Parts: sequence; structure tokens; C-alpha cells
Amino acid sequence: MQIVFLDSTAIPKHIPIPRPNFEHEWVEYPHTSATQTIERAKDADIVITSKVIFDRKTLEQLPKLKLIAITATGTNNVDLIVAKELGVEVKNVTGYSSVTVPEHVMGLIFSLKHSLAGWLRDQTSAKWGESQQFCYFDYPITDVRGSTLGIVGKGCLGSEVGRLAQALGMNVLYAEHKDATTCREGYTPFNEVLKQADILTLHCPLTQTTENLINAETLSQMKKGAFLINTGRGPLVDESALLNALTSGHLGGAALDVMIKEPPEKDNPLILAAKNMPNLIITPHIAWASDSAVTTLVKKVTQNMEDFVAQLNQK
Repeated sequence: MQIVFLDSTAIPKHIPIPRPNFEHEWVEYPHTSATQTIERAKDADIVITSKVIFDRKTLEQLPKLKLIAITATGTNNVDLIVAKELGVEVKNVTGYSSVTVPEHVMGLIFSLKHSLAGWLRDQTSAKWGESQQFCYFDYPITDVRGSTLGIVGKGCLGSEVGRLAQALGMNVLYAEHKDATTCREGYTPFNEVLKQADILTLHCPLTQTTENLINAETLSQMKKGAFLINTGRGPLVDESALLNALTSGHLGGAALDVMIKEPPEKDNPLILAAKNMPNLIITPHIAWASDSAVTTLVKKVTQNMEDFVAQLNQK
């Protein structure tokens, strides 16, 4: 079996993927562009990737390919219908970030509610030293306890965020699907969550119905001064509408770990705005990446390959 890892820098160097226990040849590239994919994968039986695109045009030119092992949960980079049509199996990894992502979200909640980014940035200047008093009050500080947290998505991540939030004394609301005609037990109508939430956090998958879920219309329904957190997928949020809501003061702040294009362009308006907006926090898609989570992830990737080859050998 020839295994080709197309974007190895998607995994931290200090936690490599364990080599599978079947006979194989291993080829690894730090990153692979769209124009390099076919040439590099043409002899591969198994491709390992996080974000390299496998559309119909690409898949049809890889007749030897048997398995795409994704080093992530999302499979948006693979045309799953075409892969099935061509007999290419796709295996992703789930459940590895059930601790680290919720912890990251809680960190962002505290950062927004206590304006930690603003205070931190001030310490790169002489502002505190020049103060006439032992402290100063340039940024708002509000309590986490007693706040209402709206959660969109009640899978393992959304549920764990809710559990942690309740332990802190927060009021938790799980949003029903946006256009649902009925509301399931344990959920609150989507529009009601927008109106009531002091903080809204996104943990739903990216689909045709959730793309741009948070847009100018939905942002306008949110409570004035509320916070938005997105550690799900970038396209869940209309970035220009978000920037407008922040600039106008309608939103009190936002924290993003994902963006529509990753990595973002240097002139991305949100990236530029974050330089001067202490209430806008952007982290580079690393909510999932604690050492324990990555260790679990790479073990599961190897297990996926071993399980696949074992099934092949049984046929």
C-alpha cells in the first residue's frame, strides 16, 4: 500500500501520525496545492489529508485511490457522492476534540465578558504606568455567572459547552433549527434564543441550510451588546455583516476561531479590524488542537487505515 500524506503541517510536528501495522510505503508533503494534488496522489492507495480538495475532476483522475483518511471531522473538502460512485472510501475522525473545543469556548467567554484582550493590549504600551490611579476602567467587565448562553448545535461539543456553562451558573438555551415549525423538548425557538442570549456560540455543522446562518438579519435580532462566538465553521457567519454589527456597536464583541477562507487574506476586513478592536478576538483555528486531542486524533487516523485494510483483506 502506498500512503501519501498531502498536508502534514495540519498536524503538530511533535505528535506524528503512528505508522500503520500493514506493509506500506509512506510519502509525506508539508502542504499540497490544487495544482499538485493529482501528481502527488496518482500512485496512492491511501491519501491522508485535512483540507486538500477532492472534487469530481480530481477523483476521476485517481483510479488507484481506495481510501481518503481525513485528519479532521469535517468532510467538506471531499465530494462524497463522487467518491462513493468511484468506490473510494472516506473516513473522518470524530470525538477527539470533545474536551479542548468546549474549554476554548469557555476561555473566549471569559475573555469577552472581562475584556481581557483590551487589558492585555494595553500592557504593550505605558498606559497603566501613566495612570494617575492604581487601576483604570476603559473596558467593560461583566459577570459570566447569571448570563444567558445560546448554543446552536447540541452534539457532543454543544452539549459539553452547555454542561460547563451550567456549572458556572449560566442559563443555557439550545436553539431549535432556524426554520423549524415545531420545537423539540429541551430546545428553544431559534429566534427566541437570538433575542435572549447574552452570548451566542455556534456548534452546528456547515450545510446548505446553515451557511450564512448568522447574517445581517439574524444579527439584528440579537440582544444589543451580546457576544458571538464561532468555533464551528467560518461560513456559518457572514463576515461583512458581523463587522458591521461590531462597528455599529450593536454587538458587544465577537470571538472567532474559524473564518470563511483559511488562512485569511492579510487584508481581510475582520483581521484588519481586530488590530484596533479589543472586543474582537481571532484565534487561528486551534480550538481543537490540545496535545491530548491531537494524540487521540492521530491514533484514530491510523486505526481508520488499519480497519480499512483489514476489511480489504477479508474480501
